[in-house]
Amino acid sequence: MMTISQDAMLLRIYTDDAAMHGDGEVVDVIVSRARKAGLAGATVLRGRAGFASGSVVHRHHSLGIGDNPPMVIELVDSEENLRAFLNMLEDLRGIGLVTLAQVEIVTTGWRDSRS
Repeated sequence: MMTISQDAMLLRIYTDDAAMHGDGEVVDVIVSRARKAGLAGATVLRGRAGFASGSVVHRHHSLGIGDNPPMVIELVDSEENLRAFLNMLEDLRGIGLVTLAQVEIVTTGWRDSRS
């Protein structure tokens, strides 16, 4: 088993499922742009409930009626790459809170016993 550790940055974008950019969902637009920018990866997380300052509570309903759950898009890469990527999002309005934090990447890998 091998462990590699390195410093990186975590970009989080907080939005909701109903956020749109033109005809596309903001979540899909951001993930597509991240891939085109060559970022290391992106993950979209759907929340059960959430709210922002002065906002209504967004929540997931079990039957899907009135759903507008909060969404978080996480991207991990170098600070330089993530700050450059932020410039690619300037045309997206009202997507929500965006944070950038330093993280440590710990990758644990193992050899495939079939190889």
